[in-house]
Amino acid sequence: MRVIVTGGAGFIGSAVIRHLIDDTAMEVANLDKLTYAGNLESLASIAASPRYCFYHVDICDSQALDTVFAEFQPTAIMHLAAESHVDRSIDGPSDFIQTNIVGTYSLLEATRRYWNDLPPEAKKAFRFHHISTDEVYGDLEGTTDLFTETTPYSPSSPYSASKASSDHLVRAWQRTYGLPVLVTNCSNNYGPYHFPEKLIPHVILNALEGKPLPLYGDGSQIRDWLYVEDHARALVEVVSKGVVGETYNIGGHNEKRNLEVVETICELLDELVPLDTNSERSRSYKELITFVKDRPGHDRRYAIDASKIERELGWVPQETFETGLRKTVQWYLDNDQWWQRVLTGDYRLGRLGGDN
Repeated sequence: MRVIVTGGAGFIGSAVIRHLIDDTAMEVANLDKLTYAGNLESLASIAASPRYCFYHVDICDSQALDTVFAEFQPTAIMHLAAESHVDRSIDGPSDFIQTNIVGTYSLLEATRRYWNDLPPEAKKAFRFHHISTDEVYGDLEGTTDLFTETTPYSPSSPYSASKASSDHLVRAWQRTYGLPVLVTNCSNNYGPYHFPEKLIPHVILNALEGKPLPLYGDGSQIRDWLYVEDHARALVEVVSKGVVGETYNIGGHNEKRNLEVVETICELLDELVPLDTNSERSRSYKELITFVKDRPGHDRRYAIDASKIERELGWVPQETFETGLRKTVQWYLDNDQWWQRVLTGDYRLGRLGGDN
């Protein structure tokens, strides 16, 4: 397979590309606009591979997309390019409309033009895999309900509404034009190379600097946490073996309250880099936890039923929340150069060297 990964310099996209290059024989084209969250340094370990190439392209640029398709001749698209931070979508929804909706439309049309000209066998084998989020489903009221592939959409934020819109576009392009699509909806990802504005890396880095650890409301919001490398494996299973037209929910079986997540990070840091080891009074990073005003429209609970992908494709997560979070905290302790360059903005300097 020859796979175009959109948003491949982002958190999940880079994990997918590392997995494709390290663990499969596929050829990969990384197509990324390199907005603030795009970081090619997350791909340093595979950048020299002869099976990898990078295109600095905005998915809203139809002409550039046509050029990439003509040059690379993909057999599959894995569409991860998206604006994804809920807080940013509340402060400025325009970028989310442009990238997540207009960008997905532009990519679908470029794909359709390319796909229509393929010979019959290649046309039949082609796949368009759209990667989405569980946030399109909205809020779960009960304590035992789960999101399934047939849960009605009820997005709460500009971010989730824009992703819901893109999901609908993808399914419409199959229904109307016959484009062979697959859709996945995942729970909250975490792991190495996560941009520091997100909850888990934000807490880790603030704690290391002795800064407050802000938690919205009372910290009782519940999320299902999925280790990013488990998610990458699931996505490759779907694009390789998934049934055209199907949706697959991907979750980690790790429902945790936000407060519990932050307290667990603090406990790991207490163990790995304890505070005031010479002090008579035992201190904990938990003392830095600070509750702040809740954000507008904040969903209380997300939880994924991932039984379909487990049953039909044989995927199960390899990491528990405990093992995955320990790996994540240790990674940030061991890779301070990566996140320090993100915090200073130096990662954006000279990052276009060698692009197509």
